[in-house]
Amino acid sequence: MIYITGDTHGEMVRFDSAQARRLKRDDTLIVCGDFGFIWEGGEKEQKALKKLGDKKYRILFVDGTHENFDLLAKYPVEEWNGGKVRHICGNLYYLMRGQVFTLENRKIFTMGGGESTEKQIRTEAGTWWECELPNIDEMKEAVRNLRAADMKIDYMITHEPPPRVLFHSGTAVENTNQLEAFFEQLVRQVRYEKWFFGSMHIDRKITAKNYAVFNDILPVEPPQKKRFRR
Repeated sequence: MIYITGDTHGEMVRFDSAQARRLKRDDTLIVCGDFGFIWEGGEKEQKALKKLGDKKYRILFVDGTHENFDLLAKYPVEEWNGGKVRHICGNLYYLMRGQVFTLENRKIFTMGGGESTEKQIRTEAGTWWECELPNIDEMKEAVRNLRAADMKIDYMITHEPPPRVLFHSGTAVENTNQLEAFFEQLVRQVRYEKWFFGSMHIDRKITAKNYAVFNDILPVEPPQKKRFRR
């Protein structure tokens, strides 16, 4: 089964939770950005990555705004289940931007990245990367991959939500960046069942098709109730 969770920010507590312990071999857990375990590259961090890679279930993540993109780019690119990934170790993979993967006969589109709200502070601290926002080439690759899938996707996995979701949640949108404009285009052109995102740091079903995820570990489809014979 496929499960979704929100930003982990380099904290192991999510993976040690009771919800995570219920995951089985061959299950998949997808983190919607701000994974945070690839940040400073030290020995402690490497041990944490190995612990995650040794889990019996797969851990996949898209990037958010709090990643060390220089370190992330050092991991090898591989083709995996129809799309491009960077293989971190063991069962741990980074799902690259603009890709379409097939998992459990479901089509999954991934587009990480976003825009830091504390950009100036992080720039001064040397922890901000310009590439936190997807570039035009990544967006073009996304369109090519979506067209190859006939613009029909089961699950959209991103860090940032589309702008209209912010409107429904009551969050004001002052300016639209290129990623938000791109997502607005996808909302109109892509047929999808559900869109999951993590940057809002809440666990809430915003609309019938759009889900903000954070601390919960949420199955992409609710488990079917068992029917008892009379």
